[in-house]
Amino acid sequence: MFSRSTLLHLRIPFSYFLMPVYLFALGISPNLNQSRLFWSFLIVHLFLYPASNGYNSYFDKDEKSIGGLKNPPPVNKGLYYTALGFDAIAIILSFINLNAWFAIMIFIYGLVSKAYSHPSIRLKKYAVGGWLVAGLFQGFFTFVMCYVGINDVDLRDSLQSNVLFPAALTSLMLWGNYPMTQVYQHEEDTLHGDHTMSLLLGIRGTFVFVQGVFVLAAAGFVVYFRSFYSMDYGYAFLLALSPVVLFFMYWYYQVWRDVSKANFSYTMWLNFISATCLNAFFIYFFLTN
Repeated sequence: MFSRSTLLHLRIPFSYFLMPVYLFALGISPNLNQSRLFWSFLIVHLFLYPASNGYNSYFDKDEKSIGGLKNPPPVNKGLYYTALGFDAIAIILSFINLNAWFAIMIFIYGLVSKAYSHPSIRLKKYAVGGWLVAGLFQGFFTFVMCYVGINDVDLRDSLQSNVLFPAALTSLMLWGNYPMTQVYQHEEDTLHGDHTMSLLLGIRGTFVFVQGVFVLAAAGFVVYFRSFYSMDYGYAFLLALSPVVLFFMYWYYQVWRDVSKANFSYTMWLNFISATCLNAFFIYFFLTN
């Protein structure tokens, strides 16, 4: 069941690109414990995200490049069962090592990720709806979930402005990033009947839209750090994002001249640079806060 194809489609290294959400939640956490840090990080990045990746890959059956996998091999039934198994492991480990609220939220995340790709619902085929749901759950929901797991608190204890504000910012950032992950998949998505946000916007329109959302997100982060911590963090955040902006503008220039440059390679480089810069900033924020 656990074949090389299955392992590749779980795309475990892709969790690195989603790690900033966890690290941001860690940075604002007041109640730290080594055991909770270990288990919450492991459950989210080694089981929850790969389960979602594998389940999505199984129903997409993409033949061309997908996020984190340039040449995806054919999927098999083992991938489907492995993805469900990883989901089950994530829920069980959450109940045993963390708390019931975290386990319930892990379960809900798994259901939404399945609705995103399963043919009976397939939120992915709805441009705006799929974009909103993906950004909301990979951002806001996951941030609050990680905060609950890291701090071992009741969900109600996380419903306060110092948690909800940064949680909302993570969704805003992901709403900006998400269309970029689809910009090279127009042909494949059209073949599957999926009307993604990037397809709706067009290739050049995707870049314009993403640029606008990132400006709003950056302004939101500056306001957040100035209001809850120190403006020094706002300056550091903008400095950390500068390599991302430079690469994005360079790529934007390339695509404006030749739309074929909106490809897998450039997308993965943008994801890697963005994740690396944000991970580094949030680690710095955690260590100095």
